Amino acid sequence: MKRHVFAHLALGAALLAAPLLSHAWWNKEWTIRTKVTLNTGTTGVATQEAVANFAVPVRLHSGNFDFAAAKEDGTDLRVLGADDKTPLKFTLERFDAVNELAVLWVQVPSVLPGSDKNLLHVYAGNPKAAAEALAPAAALAAEAVVVHFAEVEGAALDVGGTWRSAAPVLREVNGLLGGSARLSGEPVTWPANERLKLAAGAPLTLAFWVKPDNPAQGTLLAWGPLRLSLKAGQVVLAVGTASAAGGNLPAAAWAHVAATVAAGKATLYINGAKAAEFEATLAALDAPVALGAGMAGLVDELQLAPALRSADWVRLSAASQGADSKLVASQKEVEGQAEAGEHPGYLGILVKNLTVDAWVIIIILGIMFALAAWVMLVKSMLVSRADRDNRSFLKRFRNATSELLHLEVGAAHPNSSLFRLYQSGVRELKKRDIGTRDVTLSGASLNAVKASIDADLVRENHHLNSQMVLLTIAISGGPFLGLLGTVVGVMITFAAIAAAGDVNVNAIAPGIAAALLATVAGLSVAIPALFGYNWLASRIQNISADMQIFVDEFVTRVAEIHGQR
Repeated sequence: MKRHVFAHLALGAALLAAPLLSHAWWNKEWTIRTKVTLNTGTTGVATQEAVANFAVPVRLHSGNFDFAAAKEDGTDLRVLGADDKTPLKFTLERFDAVNELAVLWVQVPSVLPGSDKNLLHVYAGNPKAAAEALAPAAALAAEAVVVHFAEVEGAALDVGGTWRSAAPVLREVNGLLGGSARLSGEPVTWPANERLKLAAGAPLTLAFWVKPDNPAQGTLLAWGPLRLSLKAGQVVLAVGTASAAGGNLPAAAWAHVAATVAAGKATLYINGAKAAEFEATLAALDAPVALGAGMAGLVDELQLAPALRSADWVRLSAASQGADSKLVASQKEVEGQAEAGEHPGYLGILVKNLTVDAWVIIIILGIMFALAAWVMLVKSMLVSRADRDNRSFLKRFRNATSELLHLEVGAAHPNSSLFRLYQSGVRELKKRDIGTRDVTLSGASLNAVKASIDADLVRENHHLNSQMVLLTIAISGGPFLGLLGTVVGVMITFAAIAAAGDVNVNAIAPGIAAALLATVAGLSVAIPALFGYNWLASRIQNISADMQIFVDEFVTRVAEIHGQR
């Protein structure tokens, strides 16, 4: 026995002692991989001893796996240890390429305690890969009987297909890891199994997940002299005539229930923590198993093993299978990036998970941003040149005396709006022979000249404000378009989760985060446009005020020289 344990520890140490920080790629023909970390340190699920031959479920979703690059049926999946050389046994419970969700069970030779370097790698992305014979799922659980309830209909089968429930089972699509059994008062029963025929005093470990509608009463599991039942929200473990209660099961919430009986002691665990312990010895066991008599709710991942599992095994089992796990962390890698030590980063994850509608919104927002940037650039150059030439011309105009109506000679001010208004006024005066002979203008003539200049002033204002409406559209429309993309993206994400039945936060988070990217894009368009619009509007307003003042000043000086006395 000791040699067996030491062999597993040595294999686990060898895997972990490999160059963990290197980013070697197992095979260039497999283009993508997901790195999975089992964190048994203080920041994860702390354990005190190594756990050998631990079957861990690995959830694959759009956030940690590229389903578009993998084969539709998942037959190109390969799992390797931390050294990226040692193949690991695994079995595939589900692979849904449409909804981008998958669950595979991997047998880890050894999970070392107090470490965040328990690694494994899931490879895919080789369209030429031949289907590989998967490990019998029963072998992953070290001779245990395991029922995943993954079948769509019919009887509940163990992973080896040899242990079949006595009657068909009603299944719930939205279960813990996928499909779960729906309990409605009648128990799910299995006949006695040769693999679970135990002699008196033999060790036993059982574990399962349950989500009771009402935890006040009901029988969780009955197996000969061993019973797990509910009483006032607590779980009662009974072995023969001895029993103890502990833990509290909330209604409509998943809970991990486990029990071990060995060496004259029975122990009850709830959600990986010890809830009760008492002295008990299991009698010879060769009886049917009944699950969920007299209760309603869901049940999943039933495991029965003729062996004593450690407290750390129970803790890891509860942590690895739960929806919100600190034990398992995973990230997507692409061949080439990993070898260079690169990471796609958070933005890369968001872009990778964008839905089609979000891409459409972001492309529209990109066009709006380009137009807004173009308007801000062109208008900035326009007002800067106009302001510079206006100051230059205004200085000449105010210093002019007898040559007031001949300022077009000797200097040009092509970008000055004041110069263009001046030219408009001079043209009107020349129509009245001003400048060729001494002419006195009546009040009506001065008003006509002023009206002509005012008309050109309006046109100059239109020219200055042209295309500014594109900035107002970007300011007001950008955030709303981004919000539309986010809302639609969130709806699609939740619809996909509901259809697939996986409520794992790791499957939801990438889609939600990517949907929010549309709102960020909308704000990224609106905020620069808002600042640019306000700055340009103030500059245009100043130029417009200068033009109005100039018109009055020009008409007044003309009236002073050529007006009636």
